[in-house]
Amino acid sequence: MQVLSVTPEIFPLIKTGGLADVTGALPIALAAKGVTVRTLMPGFPTVMAAFKKKRAVLQYPLLQGGKASVHSVQLAGLELFVLDAPHLFDRPGGPYGNATGVDWPDNWRRFAALSQVGGDIAGGAISGYQPDIVHAHDWQSAMTLAYMRYGKAVGVPSMMTVHNLAFQGQFGAGIFGELGLPAAAMALDGVEYYGGVGFLKAGLQAAWAITTVSPTYAQEIRSPEFGMGLDGLINMRSSDLHGIVNGIDTGIWDPETDKHLVSNYTASTLKARAPNRAAVEDRFNLERDDSPIVCVVSRLTWQKGMDILALVVDGIVATGARLAILGSGDAGLEGALLAAAARHRGRIGVVVGYDEGLSHIMQGGCDAIVIPSRFEPCGLTQLYGLRYGCVPVVARTGGLADTVIDANEAAVSAGVATGFQFAPNNGGALLHAIRRLVDAHASPTVWESLQRQGMKADVSWDKSAEKYVELYRSLLSKRVA
Repeated sequence: MQVLSVTPEIFPLIKTGGLADVTGALPIALAAKGVTVRTLMPGFPTVMAAFKKKRAVLQYPLLQGGKASVHSVQLAGLELFVLDAPHLFDRPGGPYGNATGVDWPDNWRRFAALSQVGGDIAGGAISGYQPDIVHAHDWQSAMTLAYMRYGKAVGVPSMMTVHNLAFQGQFGAGIFGELGLPAAAMALDGVEYYGGVGFLKAGLQAAWAITTVSPTYAQEIRSPEFGMGLDGLINMRSSDLHGIVNGIDTGIWDPETDKHLVSNYTASTLKARAPNRAAVEDRFNLERDDSPIVCVVSRLTWQKGMDILALVVDGIVATGARLAILGSGDAGLEGALLAAAARHRGRIGVVVGYDEGLSHIMQGGCDAIVIPSRFEPCGLTQLYGLRYGCVPVVARTGGLADTVIDANEAAVSAGVATGFQFAPNNGGALLHAIRRLVDAHASPTVWESLQRQGMKADVSWDKSAEKYVELYRSLLSKRVA
């Protein structure tokens, strides 16, 4: 089976969040099940710098304002089609905006170009290659499915995976004339969305199947609260909606072999976590004692519930816990957390920014990780926490609810608990969960059971990859039918 994946990000080449981890790990997991995935992605500077040998398999004299070519590349165990379009992607800053975080005003053009190429490849534009399935990820590649629907690849099965419905790619109606789509596409059952053009909406409308990254999130987005204005369309497509929880790359995230760690360990050698704990204390200037270290590795945003955390940091310190926070985002939240660290020197430490190596050390050295997201399609940091014996404390939403077993009395007695859930998502409930954590940490027997049970959980891609294969097969059967 040949699958064309279209994505703006892929680990280890370009990453701003969990999307890249998924699109980088899933193809490898699928390969073990007889599925060959080739990934089409933009030629951002870091991507183009990662490979020297170029082999153009498709040329465009003019693609959204300039010359472009598609190169077939093998890198890091991945089969890639890289869209080399310097006028669109050779820019400083991040993949979506400049160095100050302001979005590029022509993002619609950049990702329409990516999607147009995806549609062309699906239609057989590359000699000798014809995908059986096209799998698009998030709004940046969602228009691929619209180009397929209104082009040569209308009969090729397609799948749209929503990693976060909050990001939709909404643009004014004025861009439609430059998309190269027929006039009929600018309709309610096409790409039109509240008078403009909706990239994600177009993908959801055209996809043969829709997936989200956890079963609970698949149900949540059918409601007005989580549907972000698209719940009507999603409910209309509910028979084609599937929730498949993400996995993680257990080769990269493995406490027994992780080179980022000061000390490697397993579920049977938990005492070997101690040097990692000491490294966290040093990096975050925390006092050394036996109290639990609760970490945060997150974008500092409203969605991630960081304002809720900021409101109760004084209460968290009062429970006896310490906080180690790594992240960046909203300037007001960064300031509030830095101010809390200044108030509670030795009890709260904050590092503004992102550091991949440090995030591994935190999972390997902290006692718990708190994730108070208002909504969380899947979440990966709680899966890393389970894998590393860093007990998750999570809001009862989306993939967080699907992957963490709450340490209620029955679950603890049965020896199946892996973390702490809390609801409703407010400061009082979060603080109560932290108190439960502190109490559990005071009992070495209970705490080690939580750690070991979490480390036993299957957070790999194996089961989820099998579900994708089953869904691919069902789409192919529809095509034959």
